[in-house]
Amino acid sequence: MHTIYIFGLGPAHLGQMPKEIYDTISKQDTLYLRTLEHPAAQELKEEGLNIVSFDDKYEAFDEDFEQVYPAIVEELIHLAKTRDVYYGVPGHPAVAETTVQLLLEGYKNTKIIGGKSFIDDLFAAVKVDPIQGFQLVDSFDLNSDYIFPGHQLIIMQVFHALIASEVKLALMEIYPDEHSIAVVDAAGSSEEVVSWIPLYELDYFEGVHNLRSIYVPPLERDQAVHSFATLQSYTDEVLGENGDVWAKQLTEKELLSYFQEELDELKAAYAKDDIDNVVEELGDLLMQLLYQTGAGEKEGIFSLEEVLEGINKKMRRRHPHVFDGVKAETPEEVDAIWQAIKEQERKGDM
Repeated sequence: MHTIYIFGLGPAHLGQMPKEIYDTISKQDTLYLRTLEHPAAQELKEEGLNIVSFDDKYEAFDEDFEQVYPAIVEELIHLAKTRDVYYGVPGHPAVAETTVQLLLEGYKNTKIIGGKSFIDDLFAAVKVDPIQGFQLVDSFDLNSDYIFPGHQLIIMQVFHALIASEVKLALMEIYPDEHSIAVVDAAGSSEEVVSWIPLYELDYFEGVHNLRSIYVPPLERDQAVHSFATLQSYTDEVLGENGDVWAKQLTEKELLSYFQEELDELKAAYAKDDIDNVVEELGDLLMQLLYQTGAGEKEGIFSLEEVLEGINKKMRRRHPHVFDGVKAETPEEVDAIWQAIKEQERKGDM
């Protein structure tokens, strides 16, 4: 079995590539690069090295970008059946590079030989310190459920307006439309450009920009109104030592009457088809749930984490027809699965 060697092109020019990596790749008959849209890739080509890029994959799947990376990996593995393969990616191979992760998972003889990450250059470009904490994600893997707006966020591979539009919609679930973000092109190179724009303008561009990343500054707590973590933080403070003198002295059992009151108000809102009121009352119920877990934590009885652990395990366990490929095409089939699982739970078998 032949080996796929993966090297990093670095953040920009060839001069930033470690010498030992350059010496190794310059001796190879052919280099396979994820994209030629990179200064170091162009310089390698100008030096006369035989370069094969996968830019054609981006064109072939221009309306279904999620297929690009698997298609590249499939071709690399096919090539490795007959020869060693040297595959180059922007930045460092081990930093937010999906094709590398797919290769490591799907091909045993994959070896990373190093490179230089773009992260230092990006933070220098936007003039902020990463010590504040940050999240780094590929645009293909962006999920608003896993974004913590209190941290800095870097999104890679926002190279096309279609991808940028999807990223924008995901971010607008959490951040204000006017939130100022930085569009960073070719960080660390002589072609570096940093543009600060409001979030809603993120997809206002044409063409392909393979070295484009997005920097999203953190929100202050009072700005992060779409975040569950914000509500948790407020609740902890209200129930804390210097919090609300009424709320913090109530036990979880004493809070039950208020929970029932909010539930009655929710029923009334539904009866009136008043959606705005429904949203408000659902929020009040959520607040009561956090008051319950907060009181439980204060008394040392149970915690929010224990509640989440229980319901997450139950949600996963009771939906094998969603998560595990079990067939259930009718409500009756779903009910049969549920009843069987609940019976196992009663017997303590799960």
